Amino acid sequence: MNPRRPLAAHLRLARTEGVGPVGYRKLLLDYGDAEAALAALPARARAAGRASRLRIPPPDEIEREIAGTAAIGGRILVLGDPDYPAMLADLHDAPPVLSVLGDAARLGGRAVAIVGARNASSGGARMAESLAATLAAHGVSIVSGLARGIDAAAHRGALHGGAPHGGNLGAGVTIAAIAGGLDRPYPPEHAELQNAIARHGVVVTETPLGIAPQQGHFPRRNRLIAGLSLGCVVIEAALRSGSLITADMAVNYGRTLFAVPGSPLDPRCRGSNDLLRRGAVLTENEQDVLAELPPAPVARPQAAGPSSPPAGRPAQEMKAGEAPLPRPPSGSGDMRDAILSLLSFTPTPVDDLVRRCQFSASAILTALSELELAGDVETLPGGSVVLPSAPTDTGRPWNEMRNPETE
Repeated sequence: MNPRRPLAAHLRLARTEGVGPVGYRKLLLDYGDAEAALAALPARARAAGRASRLRIPPPDEIEREIAGTAAIGGRILVLGDPDYPAMLADLHDAPPVLSVLGDAARLGGRAVAIVGARNASSGGARMAESLAATLAAHGVSIVSGLARGIDAAAHRGALHGGAPHGGNLGAGVTIAAIAGGLDRPYPPEHAELQNAIARHGVVVTETPLGIAPQQGHFPRRNRLIAGLSLGCVVIEAALRSGSLITADMAVNYGRTLFAVPGSPLDPRCRGSNDLLRRGAVLTENEQDVLAELPPAPVARPQAAGPSSPPAGRPAQEMKAGEAPLPRPPSGSGDMRDAILSLLSFTPTPVDDLVRRCQFSASAILTALSELELAGDVETLPGGSVVLPSAPTDTGRPWNEMRNPETE
């Protein structure tokens, strides 16, 4: 790693509560490096009325995370590192930090996501395993979320890489994007599967070591699945399911969407059949995927967001056009009030806020950063913002979101 971008400082900044992916990049753009951004955070928290609630992780906590990750054979990648996957880095809400077990270089290969029902049918699981195996035999890595059902079948199929059952484990490459820390496999019965993926592929997460998966971690896991893949195949997804959240993220990121048709009598297939109705590529075998898989993601308009400066470049070396973004006048509150009046518990795209407010895009992004630091808004994967006191990802009632794996 470039010595001008010390890992510990970037981890402390990324792990500070209220500093999301967009805020992280903007702080680096404002101040030039992580140390300067950390030094400025207390003043920004006071301006946002959140000084008493600001918690920047102490250096010893971060050092324990770095040492613990290394002790289990993992490594930590920071946005801007040479091994950080390019397709994720291109996202405006790219994760600031990734923890990785296995060969990080495999995160940058040609990959397809396969997701679907946790309570998969036998036929759905066979389809996922067969499709993953044949795609892996064609050199395509398989990305999934290590969940029960379709995810696990896809990982196992890719590990056999087209070999028949009992063939050579590790013939194909698979990537498991998980919701918890690297040392917290979920569900617990997939610990051995995670270990096999780490040996023959790669396991990746945004969550710090030692943290068990929680409901709010799963949208970030879904962002990894969508962002690391050129396309996303959905098999047996019910309406209002977590798999459809991943599919929606994939479309927003310009990925190609595929769906396997299922029986209209099976509730597990209603969401995936609806994707076909709305234009997803009908998928019956690997050739359907390979014929439509692009060499690179299709560019799509993204919500406005700042890009981080090149690694290690101090603020004084920035060009005039890259000056720190203007801050809203302290104490006026007009811009923050205007933004909050447009928000609800339903996700609102940031570019919609830019269109509807009379303020500049850069000023709105600054205000959102400070509102997030104050705990008044939450920024979601995909570039949307919500008020924080209700579930934000699925539109489902709170009592339908009890099992964290449903996310």
